[in-house]
Amino acid sequence: EEFGFANEEAAFALQYGHGVGLSIWEKPIFSRLVSLDHPEVIEEGMVFALETYWPASDGWSAARLEEEVVVTKDGCEVITRFPSEKLLVAGTHYFTAGGPLPETRETQSNLNNPGSLERVKR
Repeated sequence: EEFGFANEEAAFALQYGHGVGLSIWEKPIFSRLVSLDHPEVIEEGMVFALETYWPASDGWSAARLEEEVVVTKDGCEVITRFPSEKLLVAGTHYFTAGGPLPETRETQSNLNNPGSLERVKR
């Protein structure tokens, strides 16, 4: 109700995740619409996209931002390189799946990992 939806099922797009691997959109699917009845096992090495969806008040347009995360032995690591923390969503700074990102992230992905530029040159 807080977001203008009649019930949780109508708002399911606000809480969504899916696997990424051979395809950019694949199983497992994470959503309160299906996950409570069909739970998935999460294992180290899996890669997921976690999507944030925010509908506009016009009933048609919306924003959907996606963060990619990899499951590690210690939890999850955000691997998205787009500086989404600088975006504004509904007038509020955007926070990622792992919380606010450091201000030192670069807009060019090769600058986020010092070793990646060397791999590109080879």
